[in-house]
Amino acid sequence: MTLIAPSILSADFGNLERDVRGIAANGADLVHVDVMDGLFVPNITIGIPVVRALKKISPLPLDVHLMIDRPVRYVEEFCRAGADYLTIHVEADEPENTLAALRRVRELGKKSGLSLRPGTPAEAVRPFLAECDLVLVMTVEPGFGGQKFMAGQMEKLQTLRAWRDLICPGCLLEVDGGVDLTTGPVCRVSGAQVLVTGSAYFKAENKISFVKDLRQ
Repeated sequence: MTLIAPSILSADFGNLERDVRGIAANGADLVHVDVMDGLFVPNITIGIPVVRALKKISPLPLDVHLMIDRPVRYVEEFCRAGADYLTIHVEADEPENTLAALRRVRELGKKSGLSLRPGTPAEAVRPFLAECDLVLVMTVEPGFGGQKFMAGQMEKLQTLRAWRDLICPGCLLEVDGGVDLTTGPVCRVSGAQVLVTGSAYFKAENKISFVKDLRQ
């Protein structure tokens, strides 16, 4: 079954509790939380205190995506704050630190994830696949919501699907960026099991129907 993970980057931050509880009420599976530091990406969003607050109110697991420089410094704090899935970027640090971060997430009983920017080849994550519970393929440049879906990333997703089946069959493949009712099916056919959706979900007039249709 395809999992749906609405991203709160597109939520109304003045009514964040309402929107987070609504994600569960509307039939989705995960709450996607984008953390940006203004260094790894040109934007700043939220941090550890907000994740801790979200954990107290969210009926669903938190799928936390760290778009930050040298994430090994903070993975333990984000895990303890309430991240259920914690995804870091393969481009954000040296390989030894990336490996250490993934292993630390698992040691803390959480699900470890690794993400790739559009310009990063699939080969960059292969050495780490055995340590991953999730691999996130970005179909936009990370940093801002509302961007256009990059269909060219589907070849990368298909490559990762083949490797996943051989190396880590339990690893989930996730797509984030421009996912809507048109692009979602393209992602599913290419192997995506988790669809992150931001603007399309929050702009949908009937969010329950949107989630149901995106899942199919």
